[in-house]
Amino acid sequence: QVQLVESGGGLVQAGGSLRLSCAASGRTLSRDVMGWFRQAPGKEREFVAAINWSGGSPRYADSVKGRFTISRDNAENTVHLQMNSLKPEDTAVYYCAARPNTVFVHTAHGLYAYWGQGTQVTVSS
Repeated sequence: QVQLVESGGGLVQAGGSLRLSCAASGRTLSRDVMGWFRQAPGKEREFVAAINWSGGSPRYADSVKGRFTISRDNAENTVHLQMNSLKPEDTAVYYCAARPNTVFVHTAHGLYAYWGQGTQVTVSS
């Protein structure tokens, strides 16, 4: 059974930084595309960032480009999201997701088969 567990969320002031981590068990993620999505109250889940198995071809939502960086450690079966210059509009529950056995990075959440439970990020103004 595949489990993705996010950590690193919390409360931070605008302009601050957080680093989210996603640890996988029950499956080796080294051949999967890994992504981060977020969902704010009353809004749909939206794409944040994704990366393929080699660490190449990272994609970012326009709203986070230049501020967020996605990375992965296949040896540790983990993926990270470094978030800098946080804004109040970044407040959301952040989810880690895996798209199995592909090199194609995609932004559509329906294409990701495995999901974590989410971690809350709150940015105060």
